[in-house]
Amino acid sequence: MRKWWLGISVLVIGLDQFTKYLSTLHLALVNSIPVFPGFDLTLRHNTGAAFNLLAGASGWQRWFFIGLALVVGVVIYIWLSKLSPKEKQEGLALSLILGGAIGNLIDRIVNGQVTDFILLYYKEWQWPVFNLADTAICIGVLLLVPILFKKHH
Repeated sequence: MRKWWLGISVLVIGLDQFTKYLSTLHLALVNSIPVFPGFDLTLRHNTGAAFNLLAGASGWQRWFFIGLALVVGVVIYIWLSKLSPKEKQEGLALSLILGGAIGNLIDRIVNGQVTDFILLYYKEWQWPVFNLADTAICIGVLLLVPILFKKHH
């Protein structure tokens, strides 16, 4: 099963990097292209973590987030290797998180920042701009939380 889970992670990484490449190629920085009401494509570069956390720091955050992603990646890989074939939802969740983490890790290593391009909004409210790696991580966490809660209760 580990090959299956790693295949999902590789698919997430590939889709993430491909969409980031396309967004960099076709979108102008900070200009939005409306797709439909509530959803725009807009290119942003994030030197921080989720929601631009620590983006204004002096540069140390790049290395911190690279190190953190490497540690998390190793932990998830080991976790995946210990799953039984019956633990499909847990494997899927971890695969999504691993793929998303590596997708953003590649950006940090190569560019020193993460490329974001998806903007969701409603009237004056807007969600911080994000990417497919962030989406995979969020979906993975949403799938994993109830599993962990169930295992520990």
